[in-house]
Formats: sequence, structure tokens, C-alpha cells
Amino acid sequence: MTTTQRVATASPVSQTSVSQGRWLLVFILGYLALMADGADVMMYGLTLTRIKDDFGLSNVQAGALGSLTLLGMAVGGILGGWASDRIGRVRVVVWALALFSLGAGLLGLTHSFVEFAIVRFIGSLGIGSMVLVTTLVAEYVPTERRSLILGALQTGISAGYIVVIALSSWILPHYGWRTLYYVSAIPVVFALAIKFAVPEPASWRASQAIERTSQRRWRDSRYHVIFSNRQTRTLFILWTLASVFILSGFYGLNNWLPTYLEKELHIKFSSLTGYMIGTYVVAFIGKIFAGWLGDRWSRRGVYVLGCVGAALFLPVIIFWHTRENIAVLMLFFGFLYGVPLGTIGTFMSESFATSIRGTAVGGSYNLGRFCSGAAPIVIGFLATQFSIGLGFLVVGAVFFLSGVTALFIPDRLYDTDRPSTP
Repeated sequence: MTTTQRVATASPVSQTSVSQGRWLLVFILGYLALMADGADVMMYGLTLTRIKDDFGLSNVQAGALGSLTLLGMAVGGILGGWASDRIGRVRVVVWALALFSLGAGLLGLTHSFVEFAIVRFIGSLGIGSMVLVTTLVAEYVPTERRSLILGALQTGISAGYIVVIALSSWILPHYGWRTLYYVSAIPVVFALAIKFAVPEPASWRASQAIERTSQRRWRDSRYHVIFSNRQTRTLFILWTLASVFILSGFYGLNNWLPTYLEKELHIKFSSLTGYMIGTYVVAFIGKIFAGWLGDRWSRRGVYVLGCVGAALFLPVIIFWHTRENIAVLMLFFGFLYGVPLGTIGTFMSESFATSIRGTAVGGSYNLGRFCSGAAPIVIGFLATQFSIGLGFLVVGAVFFLSGVTALFIPDRLYDTDRPSTP
């Protein structure tokens, strides 16, 4: 069945035109939301050494906090994806952004492993739904530029990394890790801006209108629709596997990279921030390049090449780094690391129809998050028994497996700015 055959004919042209005319505002607010998301993810890695010392944590306990965060993300993301198909993308994004921003601020008030773990788990329920920012923007942007725009959107996460790295170089030495978490509550204002400035996408509203005119039965539940349709079921499983692998590498790397540079490469913290900012600035370029190439060539091809390239380059950093070349190696890796992250949003969103997109994207991506929760603990164990570098070799392997899995996912199945059903 072709894409055009699956597109509902009840889509009002006027609504689509309004959506396309508003995409720049949605992009800007979505970008700010992903900046907050990226800052939150990087903040834990930057404060990990100080939290360990403050609370007297072992490597495994420190890794467990990272894994508990991923568990909360998975639960929140799965529920948020389902809710976004029922009550709207915008409502879910607003509540998610407010929850994790305020939760991050409250972490500065914790004084034990248990307190930190409980607050972090609750806040991470909101982080899990931030994948829906990409779905929201994808349903607004013009088809011919979608991959480039969503690739640029993903640089918001890198921008968040850079902002929090820069802030940490000033705040951590003078005011401590708690102050950094207090500052992280500020993005709650972005949630208010999205709530009052962004309407639900026209394709989602049209899909809801079609549903209201049909008689719903339990067999019409979104997960039943996903698993009763052979193609959709296969795509859901493949995206879950691809997400397990890519997110295991992503979170394992981000949780332990600052510690690796500081403890095993003996880079001073003052220099470490410069290395990491350079890496993520280059990741900007990688993401935008991936989006541009995805529009002109293939979303799948770009994603696979990015995963395999990052996988093959990690051993180069581990075995052949020197004080003279580590900066260049980190910059080159940053570009490769950015490529799959720059195209995954478009590639995944176009794999599922409007009526189940939130459930399918939120479900598969966050099941991947749930399973990837073992990655920080595994690297923590390997750091204790051997070295963090060995853990990063495992990261390379899972990047490679994500690329291999994506080879079986077709390109451009659905146009996200038009209402569609499986």
C-alpha cells in the first residue's frame, strides 16, 4: 500500500497551510525545549564526580543513578507517547518539560543517595516524553525540508550540552553542584510559552476528527492497531532494537565521558570543558549535514553510515590517543556522533501513521531507553574491574548494531504533515 493510499482525504487544506506557516515558531520553541533536555542529560555526567564524593557513592551506585534515570524516562516516554495520541502533542510536551525542569531544580535540595534517586526518577518521567518534541515539529514542517529542519532541531540537544558545560566551568568551582541544579529549573518558562503559543498540529486534529466520527472498540486501541498490522508491528520491533543500541551508546558515553577524560586521560577540569564544548560544537555540524543529506539522499543511509562511523572511530580514540592528538580525535568523533542523532527524528517519525505516531515513537524509543538503562551500570562495573575505556569499546559495538538494525527499516513511509492511518 502506498503512502498516498494511506493518507486520509479529510485533511482540511486551510489547516495544513496554517500549520506550515507556523512551523518556524514551533521550531524555535521546540529547539529551546531540546536545549533544556540536553542540558539535563549532560548535567549528571558533569556533576557525577562531585555527587559521588558528597554522598560517598561507589562506581556501581553512580551508574545505578544513571540507570534509574533511564528507567523513569522509559516509563514517562511510553505513557507520554500514548497520551500524545489521545490528548495532544502540545499538552504532553508542556507537562513533560515542566516536570523535568522543576525536578532537576529540586535535586539541589537532596542529601543522600535515596533522596537523589527518588527525585531524579520523578523528574525523568518528563524527560522521557521529550522525544515527542521531534514528532510535534515534524508534523508542522514542510515535507521537502523536513530532514534538514529536524536535523537542525536536534542540534538543540548539543546546544544544551554546550550551555551546561560552559555554566559548569563557572558555577561548579565557585558555587558547587547544587547551584547548577537550581539554575536548571529555569526552562519551566519554555513550557508556558509552548502552552500559550503553539496549537496542536493540523494533521493530529484531522486524525482526531476522523476518530470521533468512527465507533471505537477495544480492537481500535493504539497498541492493538500497532501489533495487529504486520508492517507496523515489524517497524515497532525494529525501532525498539535500534533504540536499545543507539541509546545504550548515547547514555553510556554521556554519563562517563567527563569522568573518562578527567580520570583516565588526566585532563584537568578547566581544560576538559573546552574539549567537550569543541566536540559538541562539531556535532552541530554533523547533525545539520545529516539533515541536509537525508533530504537529498536517504534518511536510512545517513543513519546507518553515522552509526557505523562512530562505532569504528571509538577504538581509535581509546588505543591511539596522545596528548597532542586527543583534541583532533574528539572533534572528528563529535561529527560522526552527530550524524545518526541528526536524522533519527525524521526517520522514525516517517515510519508511523499519524493516528499511532505518538504511541509508536514514544513506545519504541522509550522501550529502548528502558533496556539501555543497563549501560551506565555496565560501564561502571567495567570501570571498577578494568577501565572506562573498555566500557567505551562496548559503546562502539552497540552503535554498530543500531546501524545494522536500521538497514531493515524502509525510508519515508508516511508524510508527517498529512493525517494518515496504518
